[in-house]
Amino acid sequence: MGRLVFMFPGQGSQYVGMGKDFYDAFPVCREVYDLAGKASGLDVAALCFEENEQIHITEYTQIAMLATEAAIYAAIKERGVCPDVTAGLSLGEYAALIASGVMRMEDAFAVIRKRGIFMQNAVPTGGAMSAVLGMDAETIEEICQKTEGTVSIANYNCPGQIVITGEKTAVDAAGAALKEAGAKRIVPLHVSGPFHSPLLLHAGEQLGEALRDVAIAERFLPYVANVTADYVTEAEEVKPLLTRQVAASVKWHQTMLRLLADGADTFVEIGPGKTLSGFLRKINREATVYHIESVEDWKNYVER
Repeated sequence: MGRLVFMFPGQGSQYVGMGKDFYDAFPVCREVYDLAGKASGLDVAALCFEENEQIHITEYTQIAMLATEAAIYAAIKERGVCPDVTAGLSLGEYAALIASGVMRMEDAFAVIRKRGIFMQNAVPTGGAMSAVLGMDAETIEEICQKTEGTVSIANYNCPGQIVITGEKTAVDAAGAALKEAGAKRIVPLHVSGPFHSPLLLHAGEQLGEALRDVAIAERFLPYVANVTADYVTEAEEVKPLLTRQVAASVKWHQTMLRLLADGADTFVEIGPGKTLSGFLRKINREATVYHIESVEDWKNYVER
């Protein structure tokens, strides 16, 4: 018997109008957006559905994405579909916490709002990120370590796609060295800062303080943490891992390998875009992958 995984994307796939058809179709989704608004002090529905530039600014992107993912999940849950295990990339890990019952939805919304602000405010001048295509992780790690300045791996996405992060001069220098060493392409990313870099350690410390009084359930469905690519099953593990996650590498490739090795055979990506579905197909083409972003996607999943 296989295992069902719900997986949730991080920022980058957001767009105006995401989640609107779920909002219109299901009262429970409207309740989630309202709850997100109350917890964050923002009009989250307007942020997601009305034309604006804020949706692409980190401190607003994170609450918008989490509200959308949580709303779609709420509609799915209401109809009796539940996962065996969850995982989420970067901010998507908070949607995984909600789906696993680790954290109350309103607490997750309040925390992610603060996380977005801390990360936005901590962004150092000259920070950058680049995707490295067509090179193994060991070589990338070695070249980053040899490069002067702060540069490290932000995301282990899938075979042949790893993201580096850090000071712009160091990221550029590492990119040039990687290209010379045989990388297929180096693609600078249009981001507002060097996310998942040691440069954001202070933002992680601030988040740790914000998490101090947040209630964590004693019992919950297992989820796999970005920082360790391992299951989290004990309440006392949650906050330290979330604190570290801000400045640590996201081990998504390793997370998928762990789940596949443990018998997971059906994966449902919940939220905007098909980024995680694409990664998984490069990791293992035998896995069954579904994507639920629209009500039509949900109907197709039910009728499969």
